Amino acid sequence: MNKNERIVEEGYDKIAQEYHRQRERFDRRDELEEFAGLLPDAARVLDAGCGGGVPVARFLTERGFRVVGVDLSSNMIRLAKGNVPQAEFIKADMTQLDFDEDSFDGLTAFYSVIHVPREKHSGLFETFRKILKPNGVMLVSLGHSEWEGTEDFHGAEMFWSHHGPKRSLQMIEQANFEILFERLAQSGEEEHYWILARNKSS
Repeated sequence: MNKNERIVEEGYDKIAQEYHRQRERFDRRDELEEFAGLLPDAARVLDAGCGGGVPVARFLTERGFRVVGVDLSSNMIRLAKGNVPQAEFIKADMTQLDFDEDSFDGLTAFYSVIHVPREKHSGLFETFRKILKPNGVMLVSLGHSEWEGTEDFHGAEMFWSHHGPKRSLQMIEQANFEILFERLAQSGEEEHYWILARNKSS
């Protein structure tokens, strides 16, 4: 783990309760409904960067899906286990996932890839594709512009790193995904780039 990744881990450990209290403002129900509608019954779904489990993991478990959440922050994992006891939560770095190929029917990554150093994004999307089953679906939020740096975030230092939409879209297509939609949308006072994609691997 490099310095910037440690900033993310320590930052979210510090602000877990504060961040969780305002997380509902970033609920993307329309995108989640569209994603969920593409999954089979009792699908197994990975929530990468699950935070405190709300609203994504809770939404998915309420629809009968089997959810596994991973997050870099121990305190976020602790919150998630309390908030969504029906799901499984693991402290893990999403760039070093230890799941077998074809393990999941679906994958979500809400406001989490933007904290991964952007030089790792291409490899991350390759990993996501490998752990998804053929025709598995992925819903991710990404940066609305190219930027990397640290800023104060709820009283803690936080690191962000992202490409602009054009480059992000290109990397996901190169990882052998079919794009189902891509759009810029407001979440709270922030703008994010959303992609819903299907694993084309056979």
